Amino acid sequence: MADRRLTPARSDLAAAHLQGKVQAERFVEGWPADIAVGRASLRSRPSQDASQDSELLFGEQVTVYEQKDGWAWVQARNDLYVGYLRSDALGDPQAGTLRVSALMAPVFSAANLKTPVRDLLPMNASVPVLGREGDYLNIGTGFVHQRHLLPEAEKDFVAIAERFLGAPYVWGGKTAAGLDCSGLIQTAPQAVGKAAPRDTDMMEKALGDAIAIGAMRRGDLIFWKGHMGVMLDEARLLHSNAHHMMVAIEPLDDAIARIGAGPVTAVKRL
Repeated sequence: MADRRLTPARSDLAAAHLQGKVQAERFVEGWPADIAVGRASLRSRPSQDASQDSELLFGEQVTVYEQKDGWAWVQARNDLYVGYLRSDALGDPQAGTLRVSALMAPVFSAANLKTPVRDLLPMNASVPVLGREGDYLNIGTGFVHQRHLLPEAEKDFVAIAERFLGAPYVWGGKTAAGLDCSGLIQTAPQAVGKAAPRDTDMMEKALGDAIAIGAMRRGDLIFWKGHMGVMLDEARLLHSNAHHMMVAIEPLDDAIARIGAGPVTAVKRL
């Protein structure tokens, strides 16, 4: 069976390119849109009470297959995740030319840091540049300081992940406001130009080459069933976890002894 997380298909509606591959009452082409708010929850059902499966960031492209009762059923272009978000989080497609490199970039109402902040854009949000006023770039919805958009000199994705140390654990999150284990690992490589799937099992299958647990070094990914983290060196693990309820560093041996998800299933080197 197709992975429901990545397949825009329901019993009543499916993407046109799936016709002949899945059963549905009708098929639609879908249309493009961008995320127009700092971050938008992608949910399992069209309800504020539904679980958050992931988050979509400002400027991220989606294909919309349905809008109904204030909700949109979409598929993300970056990692192909499918779910529901509020329709008011969508905007017209924009040509994003720069990415946010800060953990959070405030969007000011004018090119002045003393003016009201309209939104906060997370790391990896994609913004258009419509003009410049001094050190500020006009992105259409307001002004962002250029220092929050300049490419980072750091190319070590582990160093990017370390910047999230202490960020709260939030299921389905992938920003400094809160993120889960796979959200952290998807976000950090993306900041240095390396794409990754959204969930732990997807990453274990798709990323890197398997190595022995005794041969680990900085940047190696370690997996349990339903959990993952990245090694800071041969002995220390960085991971967002529900025990500490935040992104934390701990000795790998302690984590292995504590984590109740069973034995380590894989160690992968990017």
